[in-house]
Amino acid sequence: MLKLKNVSKFYYSKGVIASGFTKINIEFHLGEFVAIIGESGSGKSTLLNVISGLDSYEEGEMYINGEETSHYREEDFEEYRKKYVSNIFQNFNLVNSYTVYQNIELVMLLNGYKRKEVKEKVLELIDKVGLKKYKKTKVSKLSGGQKQRVAIARALAKETPIIVCDEPTGNLDSRSAKDVIKLLKEISKDKLVIVVTHNFKEIEDLATRVVKMHDGKIVSDKEVVKTEKVKNLEVREFKNIGWFNKIRLGLRNTFNIIPKFILMFIVFFFVTISLLSVYGSFRKNEYEESKIGYNYYFNDLSDTRIVIKKTDGSSISNDDFNKIKELDGVSKVVENDLILDNTMWFESNDGSYFNLSGNLNDLDSFEGKLDYGRMPENDNEVIYLTTSYDYYFVDKLEEAITKDYYLEGDTETFKINVVGVKYIQDRATIVGVVSNQQNMIYVSGNILDSYMKRINHERSNVNVIINNKSYESYVAPGYNFDIRPTDRVSSGEAYVSEAISYACKDYYCRNKNLKINVKNLYYEDELSLNISRVYTDKTVGELLWLNKTNPINGSIFISNSDYNKLFNKESYQASVMADHPENVDKLCEDLEELGYTTLQIRHTLENFGAEALKILKILKLVVTIILVVTLFFISYFVIKLILKSRNVYFSTLRILGANFIHLKRILDIEIFTDATIAYLVYIGLTLLVKFNVIYIKFIANIYEYLKLRDYVLMYIILVLMSYLISQRFSNKIFKNSAMTSYREEV
Repeated sequence: MLKLKNVSKFYYSKGVIASGFTKINIEFHLGEFVAIIGESGSGKSTLLNVISGLDSYEEGEMYINGEETSHYREEDFEEYRKKYVSNIFQNFNLVNSYTVYQNIELVMLLNGYKRKEVKEKVLELIDKVGLKKYKKTKVSKLSGGQKQRVAIARALAKETPIIVCDEPTGNLDSRSAKDVIKLLKEISKDKLVIVVTHNFKEIEDLATRVVKMHDGKIVSDKEVVKTEKVKNLEVREFKNIGWFNKIRLGLRNTFNIIPKFILMFIVFFFVTISLLSVYGSFRKNEYEESKIGYNYYFNDLSDTRIVIKKTDGSSISNDDFNKIKELDGVSKVVENDLILDNTMWFESNDGSYFNLSGNLNDLDSFEGKLDYGRMPENDNEVIYLTTSYDYYFVDKLEEAITKDYYLEGDTETFKINVVGVKYIQDRATIVGVVSNQQNMIYVSGNILDSYMKRINHERSNVNVIINNKSYESYVAPGYNFDIRPTDRVSSGEAYVSEAISYACKDYYCRNKNLKINVKNLYYEDELSLNISRVYTDKTVGELLWLNKTNPINGSIFISNSDYNKLFNKESYQASVMADHPENVDKLCEDLEELGYTTLQIRHTLENFGAEALKILKILKLVVTIILVVTLFFISYFVIKLILKSRNVYFSTLRILGANFIHLKRILDIEIFTDATIAYLVYIGLTLLVKFNVIYIKFIANIYEYLKLRDYVLMYIILVLMSYLISQRFSNKIFKNSAMTSYREEV
């Protein structure tokens, strides 16, 4: 069945050639219980390794069931070990972190058994070697004799025709040794059992054949007991280990040694933190850089702002706004968004020069806590959001709070009182960059509507037509043809100043017709009025209850209702605020499907440093690649040290008959699982930070800048790194024969 013809084994080390054995000629048959004896260094263990297919040979020919093996590659010897040979070693070669059951189960899984086929067979073998009550005990807790019994049960589980034993009693007491030899004798009836031993007395009563070696040669070969040779050899066909069992073993290996798992977890957690932190910082910088720029028309340069108008030019109704608010990704809708781009100036009228300025905003949108004062209770009360360097509202805060403030200092316009203050941090500005962090004045909805009419007025081209002549009107109190609302004038009428009587025929304006034409980007309207009164500096107080010291000369006064007809129109333009910059593009698509023309404010910014930013992005990409490569090699060398002990584990599996591909996949799964757990822990921490359960500074600083695709990309990189680490490690430990790998340190 097994025949060696002039077989020699040599070892090469640093140019020196040593002989393991030379010119061995021997033949073995099923049913034999062969003892190979000889002093240390005689070559008996080397011969056993060659017979087992664990080591190659350099000359001669070894026949297995009549087939030559000199042409065998490592893959062929793996197949040979799987089909023909089971090994029992002096140092047991068991997986100490596995239980008795798992050690025996392991070899059956490697040989293609399904899990449901394994249990009954394993329990039967455990009972056969007398370890029934230890089936769930880890091998590391067993005595030497018990471990060797596990090794024998594992050898029997393979169901191979050859069992080779290298000093199986070398680490056992005499009683345990006797029991092991007796057990080996029992299983040799229909198998070939070859035992290498230095203590011939333990085996001399049971061996059927004794082979003695000396100095790498066979010096005697004596048949002690005549045995019946089994000629018909039936070799069981083994299947390859299935994917489910590979996953089981990979997961088992992940957690079976807790210190190893913790160390691997730390390594991959460090890699995950490094990748996501650096990538998140890059995304954060890109986000900040995308907001750097200026625009002469818009004040609110928020990167989530989308300006919309109806494609057909019609107004946007309340129903339209309700539909917009229902879209995914909408944070809020500013219906009269012109107010976002108008900076309002207010100052006191007492000569103290106290003032405030900023964009108006709806009081209902205020978020956060006040740094000083209280929330408004009346329409004319406001909250002022300003910087911590504002002279009037920091150094003179107590006095500033008591002041009355008027739009552009005009006491005949709106009056406000600041009752609450919140401070913001100044953003540093650089040449060519305008910050979009503006001061903000939070006012009631009623006041906001009133200001909106003024803004519509300012943004329109207004002309006054008298006596068929057109005169341009400006929003400037005291200038000729300025239009001003008042409740002292009836609807359909107008009070004009004596200062513009030159526009009327014969300088007489009373009861003459006056038309006001309004035209802007979205609508055009005209209103016809009758000039019912002409006021002078002497009559202005009586007619309009106005202080003549105010700049009113030249203004045209109309009723509030007529003013509303001209300037209090439905919304034609609005701003939709996305809940995150990443959602702006998708939100624009949805708005366009509803019939709106969209403009992303972030695309309107001018930036003189755009080319420099492109170069920076390229540099960031290079840095990211360097980081990934560096992390890979750092991780590999650390993991290589952690997995150093796995050399013995995987060499043992190869001895049991597993091939390179199967073991590589088991290692892939183990390392992949470690990497995935580390990644999921990081994601879990990110979610806890996001929902304010815990606070971790470095996560809080970047998580809002990373979207799902970024996390997926980083996970793909992590998986790829774990695969390459596994590949590199596998190539290292599997490049040599099973026995050479077993002896070497990785």
